[in-house]
Amino acid sequence: MAFKQLINSKKLFSLLAMLILFGTQVLFAQVESTTAGEQGAPAAAAHADKPDVWAGVSYYVLLFLVVCVAVAIVGKILKVYDLTRQIQGKKGLNWNNVMGGLFLLFLVLGLYGSYWSFTVHGSMILPEAASIHGAKLDTMFYVTFGITVVVFVITQILLFGFAFLYRGSDKRKATYYPHNNAIEAAWTIAPAIVLTVLVVFGFLTWQKITNTVDAEGEPASINIEVVAHQFAWELRYPGKDQKLGNMSYKLVSGTNKVGVDFKDKNSFDDQMADTLVIPVNKSIKLNIHSQDVIHSVYMPHFRVQMNAVPGLPTYFKFTPTMTTQQMKMKEDDAKFEYLLYCNKICGGGHYNMKKVVRVVTEGEYQKWLSQQKPYLNDALKAELGFAKAEQKQGEKENRLAVNN
Repeated sequence: MAFKQLINSKKLFSLLAMLILFGTQVLFAQVESTTAGEQGAPAAAAHADKPDVWAGVSYYVLLFLVVCVAVAIVGKILKVYDLTRQIQGKKGLNWNNVMGGLFLLFLVLGLYGSYWSFTVHGSMILPEAASIHGAKLDTMFYVTFGITVVVFVITQILLFGFAFLYRGSDKRKATYYPHNNAIEAAWTIAPAIVLTVLVVFGFLTWQKITNTVDAEGEPASINIEVVAHQFAWELRYPGKDQKLGNMSYKLVSGTNKVGVDFKDKNSFDDQMADTLVIPVNKSIKLNIHSQDVIHSVYMPHFRVQMNAVPGLPTYFKFTPTMTTQQMKMKEDDAKFEYLLYCNKICGGGHYNMKKVVRVVTEGEYQKWLSQQKPYLNDALKAELGFAKAEQKQGEKENRLAVNN
């Protein structure tokens, strides 16, 4: 029986060797084709020193297969070694110790992998929050993350540590321990309390964030309209009346991009802008709309994200706490800009759907606002017939002046 297993092992070794040889040849072929392509393309040669972000699916599939083959080979070597000792009349391997050692090894490698993930990917987290509610969200995140990490480390050490310490042995018997009310109550009540605190904390925080109504005694928020369409953002600011006029998708045209309804008197002094400029330490209310598909207003520094849904207006209110200039100094980056992204894959031009957001002082904001063009421009006046009406009104006023 042992001899047959040895023969089968040899056949398996031959098969595994052929698989490794085939995989190696494919990898070398891929490397050679990549190298040839780089030599033939001057543009690619200029970037030859940069590592590839994505090496291709076949590379990672073959790498996975090679790892599996290596593990299988090690297992077969141990099995052959065990059979050889049994043929020689010696005591074979203690597989309980082998499995226990593997559990312990997996624990060490797993904890190191987690540490590596935290240090490497942890540097890719969102930058420091630049809004009031953003700081609260970050606190909520770190509390939840801290509790999760502590529980994760403790449970993994207990799980794999117990598997190693209490592995099978001829010197002791396992104790039958079917039930313990105290332990079950502890591991049910403790997580329930922690989760309840986290849920209540999150609910209260989210309630404050989504409360778009200005509280009594607070200064009114600055209303700014953000309209999404493939693949750009349109911005509209209120005029001196601080009120945005109504809009309707039925009125959208080449000149009336967001469909402003000029039957509403509040619309006449509305202004358009190319850059989202907002004053620091002032409450900002974004009135969000979409003209075609679902988009998403996303400003990571302010922890702002809200879907723009066709036919369903949405809102988000926040207060920025750092100007663009302050953030440039903090980041030591003279080219730094806050950005407004679309966080929904909305089509082929999704990657390019962004808008510069500039946070300035109150004085700079008022100066910038006074320089913006009115939404009701000459082309739109001509389209709506306002030009003729103004001309008639002017002629009427001139006649009255002459008569007087």
